[in-house]
Amino acid sequence: MRGFRTLWTKKTWIGLGLGQILSLLITSTGFSSSELAKQGINAPTSQSFVNYVLLAIVYGIIMFSRRKALKVKWYYYILLGLVDVEANFLVVKAYQYTSITSVMLLDCWAIPCVLLFTWLFLKTKYRPRKIVGVVLCVAGAIAVVFSDVHAGERAGGSNPIKGDALVIAGATLYAVSNVSEEFLVKNSGRVELMAMLGLFGSIISGIQISIIERNELKSINWTAGATLPFVGFSVAMFLFYSLVPVLLQINGAAMLNLSLMTSDMWAVVIRIFAYHEKVDWIYFVAFVAVVIGLVLYSVADKEENHSRVDVAIEIVDEERGSGSTPDVRVDGNEGRDHIDNKDENALVEPEPEPEPSILGSRGT
Repeated sequence: MRGFRTLWTKKTWIGLGLGQILSLLITSTGFSSSELAKQGINAPTSQSFVNYVLLAIVYGIIMFSRRKALKVKWYYYILLGLVDVEANFLVVKAYQYTSITSVMLLDCWAIPCVLLFTWLFLKTKYRPRKIVGVVLCVAGAIAVVFSDVHAGERAGGSNPIKGDALVIAGATLYAVSNVSEEFLVKNSGRVELMAMLGLFGSIISGIQISIIERNELKSINWTAGATLPFVGFSVAMFLFYSLVPVLLQINGAAMLNLSLMTSDMWAVVIRIFAYHEKVDWIYFVAFVAVVIGLVLYSVADKEENHSRVDVAIEIVDEERGSGSTPDVRVDGNEGRDHIDNKDENALVEPEPEPEPSILGSRGT
């Protein structure tokens, strides 16, 4: 009952609202990419280039005004920029071959990848319930692939299997990017991370455009039908990159993941009503599996936070040796407990490590 009463707080409502804004931004990027693909425009790196330039300018000005030295070596940002650029390239490229629904559902492949990478490199431990949630997410992703095989041309793309493979490869790179950002942001801060990612992302994508997309850009007839989706994608990506850290600070990665799952629902709505395409019934099974998986994943987060407090209380009891229990109060902050102690130095409760943000094509 305690968790239920504190669930619908003002902060939760703000998080839900912001989460749906992010979800709609992601859906709009998918819609824009799908529209460009339908017009025969194949310039995935160019679509992301404007976003990186905006990040470099806006956050670069903020960082320059602070006049502080870099907290992380610059070459780490080069590697991050390379991974992020290629992840965006692969996922946007996938819209040339498969449907918007498949792209957005297959993004959940980033979740098990992040768990694997954080377990290997950051030594993060996960409860069994969270693993079950991840398995369900992967099962949903597999169902999408089989749906495209079963649906054939109805999948809304020229080569659905190739498109699915591109999304999975891109989601894997997004996982590498997200885990790297989790490490870097702890040592540098959000402004430096965004500014340097924008700077090197612009340079790398600019070089890639000059090599493989130069002729494509020259051949584009920049009508309103081509310009509006192109600009819309860039603006939506910039806003998404900028707002994600805000939601993470308010409600954490669990709320972010659950909120972004509704982007798959919006994608189905767009596919049915805007494109008048048929959606295979397996999509809905996959969607339910992914949602249930993410709910289990998030519930495990809350249990881990409460277990840390319970362990802390036991430690205080043992150190006092009096058998007395320290006062525990709930301040409405997502049901988190705070231990009031006469001896403030007896225990310093460690801050729970933030879960890595699973953004898929959603960026950081």
